[in-house]
Amino acid sequence: MPHLHALSATELLAAYRSKALSPVEVARDVLKHIAAWEPHLHATYALDAEAAMAQAEASQARWLKGQPQGPLDGVPVTVKENIATKGVPVPLGSAATELLPAAHDAPPSARLREAGAVIVCKTTMPDYGMLSSGLSSFHALARNPWDLSKNPGGSSAGAGAAAAAGYGPLHLGTDIGGSVRLPASWCGIFTLKPSLGRVPIHPPYAGRVAGPMTRTVTDAALMMATLSQPDARDTMSLPWQDIAWSQLDRPVRGLKIGLWMDAGWGLPVDPEVRDAVATAARAFEAAGAIVEPVAPFITRAMADGMDRFWRCRSWIDISAMSAERRGLVLPYIVEWARGGAGLSGEQVFNAYSQMAAIRDATVAACRPFDFVLSPTAPVVTFPAEWAGPTNDPARPLEHIGFTLPFNMSEQPASSINCGYTKAGLPIGLQIAGARFDDLGVLQVSRAWEQMRPAQRAWPVPPGG
Repeated sequence: MPHLHALSATELLAAYRSKALSPVEVARDVLKHIAAWEPHLHATYALDAEAAMAQAEASQARWLKGQPQGPLDGVPVTVKENIATKGVPVPLGSAATELLPAAHDAPPSARLREAGAVIVCKTTMPDYGMLSSGLSSFHALARNPWDLSKNPGGSSAGAGAAAAAGYGPLHLGTDIGGSVRLPASWCGIFTLKPSLGRVPIHPPYAGRVAGPMTRTVTDAALMMATLSQPDARDTMSLPWQDIAWSQLDRPVRGLKIGLWMDAGWGLPVDPEVRDAVATAARAFEAAGAIVEPVAPFITRAMADGMDRFWRCRSWIDISAMSAERRGLVLPYIVEWARGGAGLSGEQVFNAYSQMAAIRDATVAACRPFDFVLSPTAPVVTFPAEWAGPTNDPARPLEHIGFTLPFNMSEQPASSINCGYTKAGLPIGLQIAGARFDDLGVLQVSRAWEQMRPAQRAWPVPPGG
């Protein structure tokens, strides 16, 4: 049997039912494994081993009575630190944040707790979630378990690293421009960015979603059944639907699939990334799908407008801080946000309008297809110490050309590993579907998971 920390959630639940394993021994093994990795990865925040073991003991007592609390009872899970858990401060990755204990669980963490999951720890993120990096003014620098000199991506940096390193099977991240998909790509794991509103979150705003980050599609589907439960605090949430999340088998024969290889702006696609995604597309074609190219549909003007709007929004918050607190924010973030200072009302309105322009262009480009394949990121990962692939606050978004459009269009999109570079680093394939077809994206992701070549062994701690 694999190490307990490496078992999937579905395997753990089956073992709990048969009494082959207990939540206590699993939690103990996960915590031991985290202790071996953490001096190198720095993926966790607010790790409380005693509290985790107490949750596991309560779960074990329920299983012994044959009365599990919910569908995830006893399964270890990590939660990104910007998703509130009661009693734990939410620093938002920044040393400038006043640390006050959260009064309540946010909707996703509340659903996980109600389902009986063992919340092992929170996971790290960069300042305000505004970097695709593990660099933070509050947390220690998070690293990529495949290569400790490399970045795990972000902003769900700790979650991506934790999933790849085996900090248990289930991890929860958030995404507004690629923040679950980019670390999934660079850490070789699976993730789903759901349709906007499918997973209730608080506070809600345009483009923001929470989604599962796991090693398998099946575990992500299992997690979605819990995360998608309703919560009235999210005023942008979708009406709850009884979706058959576990029904993942779906033939790809006859599906019309678009292949989008040029984002229209940003960094060029690395040849190794291009080859891996093209190989995946050929596999879908061999399985009977109809694959056709998708022309670029996002413009530089759209991307620059989005950048200006985000800069302005961030500068309003940062400029309102005292000089002392502002000095604690990551300098890269301050320099980037300063680009939004002094914009006129007309400029801000025109920048904001690019959200709608991106949405309209994305929906129109995807309409002829059942699903669209693309690279998740145009490049493989970058040095751990960098704020992003360009490491340049004047060009901060050049790597999100393939991910950002699906936040603005509110469509579901996954990232799943589709190969490795010559240096052994993972490469992500993005699979996007029509708005609200979250199950369809999971089904096609599962089809690829079954078609793809055997995966390399997961990283182990140095000296392990």
